[in-house]
Amino acid sequence: MADKRATREAYGKILAELGAEFPELVVMDADLSGSTKTSVFAKEFPERFFNMGIAEQNLYGAATGLALSGKTVCASTFAMFASGRAFEIVRNSIGYTGANVKICATHAGITVGEDGASHQTFEDLALMRTIPGMTVVNPCDGNSTEKLMRQVVTMQGPCYVRLGRASVPEFYNESDEIVLGKGNLLREGRDVTIIATGIMVSDAMEAAAELAEQGVEARVIDIHTIKPLDEDIIVKAAEETGRIVTAEEHSIIGGLGSAVAEVLSRRCPVHIEMVGQMDTFGESGTPNELKEKYGMTKDAIVSAVKKVY
Repeated sequence: MADKRATREAYGKILAELGAEFPELVVMDADLSGSTKTSVFAKEFPERFFNMGIAEQNLYGAATGLALSGKTVCASTFAMFASGRAFEIVRNSIGYTGANVKICATHAGITVGEDGASHQTFEDLALMRTIPGMTVVNPCDGNSTEKLMRQVVTMQGPCYVRLGRASVPEFYNESDEIVLGKGNLLREGRDVTIIATGIMVSDAMEAAAELAEQGVEARVIDIHTIKPLDEDIIVKAAEETGRIVTAEEHSIIGGLGSAVAEVLSRRCPVHIEMVGQMDTFGESGTPNELKEKYGMTKDAIVSAVKKVY
């Protein structure tokens, strides 16, 4: 876990590799290719790259047309614009038709940092998981991004992939198995379960290590696929530990915490605490400062565990 890499960097790398393997792969961007790292693909395959300018609705409308013509399309911009500005096009053009478009959105969450509240997206997972047929993916590091993107490109149908701006610990090894739609058990524990997604997975593992020193054995699960959700791994954890804490770099309304609560309210009601953005906007600052201020850290997870425990 010593090495660090942004998930958007891994996205750019794997796109170029996939471009060489799949001639039907087309990549599109909204004039942010240097930031989203689609520029790596553009350099290798300029004839299959389209910069649609600062026009996100047009980006996803055109992506739908290409997909319905037989192409596999990865269309990227910042998460705020992909999920917010273009939502109606994503719903009615991509979702309703089941178009083979992969909405690969970067710069999500509080760790956008200095770009401030206007660009810090806490609603995207909530919005995208409401669209029928939409797969929703939130990798925690570079290696999981590469493994999941390969599966996303080869699956049929629409998918939303959430990627980050800041470098994060490289948690998974290249040999680790990561399967779309299946949660990963990262640490055994009998007292409480921490269910995390995205960049909060590494914080969850750090929290579990600290709790172990205090005599609390915390199970840790990485839910990298928010939809379809791996209900069985969640219910099993609830049955065996009786206490759940969720952790996400997203609003606690509509994201991972809500998804887990929806499952457990039907199948195994237990005490749940949620770590995430607490129904507020953010502000400009460094990623670490903002994570601390808005309660998305290892310490926040430890405190939540103590509440349920």
